[in-house]
Formats: sequence, C-alpha cells, structure tokens
Amino acid sequence: MTDAVLDLHDIQGNIVKAYGRYGFPRGRYVFFAVEDGAAGRAFVSALAPSITTSAPWRVSGSTTSGRAAPVPEVTINIAFTYHGLRELGVPRASLQTFPDEFAMGMRARRDILGDDHKSAPEHWDPIWHAADQVHIMVALTGQDERCLERSYQQLLDHARRARGVRLLVGHRGPGGADNLEYQPAAALYQNGEPTAKEHFGYTDGIGDPFFKGTGAHEANLIGGGKPTGLPPETAAGWAPLETGEFLLGYRDEAHECPEAPSPKLLAHNGTFMAYRKLHQNVASFDSYLEHVGREFPGGKEALAAKFAGRWRNGAPLSKFPTQRDADVFAERWQRAKLAVVQAQSRAEREVAKQRFAELNKQFAAFDYRDDLSGGRCPLGGHIRRANPRSALEFGATLAFEDPGALSNRRRIVRRGLPYGDSRSSRTDDGDHGIIFMALNASLRRQFEFVQQQWMNYGNDFRLANERDALVGNHPPEGGSMVVQTDPKDPRPPFFCNKLPRFVETRGGDYFFIPSLTALRMIGEGSIDPT
Repeated sequence: MTDAVLDLHDIQGNIVKAYGRYGFPRGRYVFFAVEDGAAGRAFVSALAPSITTSAPWRVSGSTTSGRAAPVPEVTINIAFTYHGLRELGVPRASLQTFPDEFAMGMRARRDILGDDHKSAPEHWDPIWHAADQVHIMVALTGQDERCLERSYQQLLDHARRARGVRLLVGHRGPGGADNLEYQPAAALYQNGEPTAKEHFGYTDGIGDPFFKGTGAHEANLIGGGKPTGLPPETAAGWAPLETGEFLLGYRDEAHECPEAPSPKLLAHNGTFMAYRKLHQNVASFDSYLEHVGREFPGGKEALAAKFAGRWRNGAPLSKFPTQRDADVFAERWQRAKLAVVQAQSRAEREVAKQRFAELNKQFAAFDYRDDLSGGRCPLGGHIRRANPRSALEFGATLAFEDPGALSNRRRIVRRGLPYGDSRSSRTDDGDHGIIFMALNASLRRQFEFVQQQWMNYGNDFRLANERDALVGNHPPEGGSMVVQTDPKDPRPPFFCNKLPRFVETRGGDYFFIPSLTALRMIGEGSIDPT
C-alpha cells in the first residue's frame, strides 16, 4: 500500500499520532524566547532525548504490542518560529531557503487569514502582541494533571539551567487574567469522563488524513484517504494520500517534493504548523440557533447540523439526513463501544471490535457525489468546505483522473484541544475556545488556502463570497448562509442572515516541527547549508 518507508523514530509524534485517542485529555502549550544562542542550543539539546516520536506504542490489543514501547504518561513535542531558528544560530543561508509565509509569520499574514475586526492582532493575547518574541513552543499533553505538572516543572528546570532561555507569560485565562505562564487546554468532561466535544457541542476530531508510511490501521483509510470514485463505504473507494503532503522530503500529490529548507537533513521528516487560539462566542451561537431555529424546518438541532455538515453527535448529514436517523445511529454506536469494553473473552472482544469498526467507519465513509445540490449537506457546510472530497467538479465530466484532484492538495492534519470552561456560564466573555493546530508540508498551499478560499470565501462552492457559518470572519453587519434543499423538495432554500462572528482569533504563529535528527543538529549548531 505504501512506497514511502518512514523512520517513525525520527518523526515527532504529534505529526502521526492524535494523542487524544490514546488517553491524553490535557495539555499545556509553553512558549520561550531565546536570549542567548548558545543557551538556547543547550536547552534544545537537553530536551531532545525526551521528545515523543511517532514510533508505535504498546496499546492493549495491538498486533505490535510485543515490539512497541509503552504509552508514556506525558508526550513532549517541540517547534520553532522563524525568529527562533534565527536566534538559535541556524545559518542565514538555510534561513533564506524557508518558505516566505513561514518567515513572515502569522501576524504578517493576517489579511490572507481574515484576522480582522475582533480577530485582529491588537485583540490577541499579550504574548502574541510582539511579532518576533515567541521563539520556541513546547507542547505537553498528559494523562492527568499530576503527571502534566511534573513534566512542566522539569521543563522549567531545563530553561533555568540554560540561563538564556526565558519563559514567556501573557496568555489570557478565566476571570480576566492575562499573564498565565502557559496556555492550558483540556478535553471537555461529562460525568467525570473526557469527551470529544467542543464548546458549541459538536463532536470533534473525527477522522485524520491517511497518508503513506505511517503504519496506521487500514480501517482509517476509509474517509481518511483520497476518493477513488468507487463506493465510499469500501476500502476500494479510497487511496492513501502521498506522504509529501504532510512531511518534507517525500513525493506529494503532484509527484514532486514540496518546497523545503536546506540542507536536506534539516527538512527531512519535518513539517510546518499553524498554531491558533480560537475563542468561541457561545452565547451568540446559542442565541442564533434558538431564534433562527424556530423558523428552520427541523428546529435548532437541524440548523446546527446544517452549519457543520454533521449532527452534534458526529453523524454526517450525507448518511443520516434526519435527527432521528442520527440518534438511532449514535445509540447503536454507544452500545457497540460498550460491548468492546464488557467483552469477557478475547474471542468476544474481537467480534465486538469488528462490529464497532463497521459502525465507526460510517462517521467518515461518505462523499458528496449523490448530494451535489447540497440538499443533505449544504454546499457551505463546515466539513464540506474543509474537505470537499470529490464534490468540487459538481458531477461534470471529470477533468482529472483522480476525482479528488481539486481537494487532495489542501488536506491538513488537525491537532489541538479545547481550552476554558463554558458550562456554568454560556457567555461570549471569558476565555474558552479551541487550540487549533494545522500540520502540513505547505502553509501557503494547504492551511492558508483552506482558510482564505474555503472558510472565508465561497466561490469554489458556487457560493460567491459567502463565508463558513461557524468559523468564517463575518463582517460586523453579519454574514449569510444559504441552506439548500433537495431539487425534489418543493420548499425553497432557507436563508440565514446576520450571522455574527462565532469564532475569533486570539493569537498564534507559524512553526517548524523538525525531525529528531534536525533537532539534534539545531542543538549542536551543526547545520551546514553547503
């Protein structure tokens, strides 16, 4: 299935692994400034042996258990801004080979990203007010707060011993605080258990791009790969994406190696990341659904589903057009999941796991070929914008052999966690939202294109300048969304007007995530661009 042989021990773990699925519901994102290059390099070298890689873990029931390492209590990953690489002494000849958008940074790209009005940099958390002060990001994710705190203190000890690496404060938190030492994040809990929900109530984190060489289970290919034109419910309906869409040094979907810095060892097995703190205006969201949902056929839950392209339990509209369909599916899914846990024998567990896998794939086993009009999932539904699959040719004679050719080069790996608590007070004030991280080989071609053209514009979807209802940068006077109906339905389309901005940017930047080899080179100061 793959012609890319990856050294998973050389690739940082957050590129291949979605940590939340392994039982890591809590995170801390810690940022540093390098005030002395030698001290910064010593700090990087001290951290390098602790960095979590993409190598397999010894997970219960896994076929690789005997050859894999145990699951750690805390994962540790590291990334650098362009200014950070400069302060760490990466030679100018190498710095000049990095892509322009990375060198400019997120703040300078705000017009492209739509970070205006309340999302403009002057409204960001204090840590992001200076364009070049953030140099190093260390991401910690833990199984519980106790082990996370221990790892955090060890990280601070490394910084203190370096004597030239300064912890940056200035993250906003609850109660109006704006001087937190790190950005906390955690899954939202229900009945004492972490969930996959975010503050608007949607089930998040469904699916991940399936690309060559990672060793991911082939069940993840369905919906995670690129469409082949065959039935989407089958593995034959999907093919793995090329590795070079997500890792530098490999062939991408254009059969080329993506733009990368030199020397080769600095780039190989690395990638770029867009880190964004996104505040969610939950009161505006609830209020809009409550008022407009009274007029919408199916009510507010149906309207929420049309915004996202999924019901709030995660069931896709393309497969489950009514709330009853979605609820019945969700109940069957929960029972199947519980059966895996309650199985008494290995044989029972294998049967239960197979049944659960068959149900689970329905979250992703679809495309839009039988819904080109948007009668089920609106043309501007969030998941349809983020991953159009094979929908962008609108049923016309294929211009390409690959039915997903217009979207395969825009895929991104999504990582992150919610932050803050909106359960007790559903207001627009306070500090609650999502830490969103987009990992890709090209910030410009992947993350920036999706943000600019698909989230904040609608022309590719024949929607003129209509923005994404959920995350679009709607103007102060409000945005709009057309909810299409089936051509056989006599009812007219439904027009959502005066959409407020539900999501606001509160900070972020562009980072380079190096391989373990490159990380050691940075720490040693041994990068030779010649």
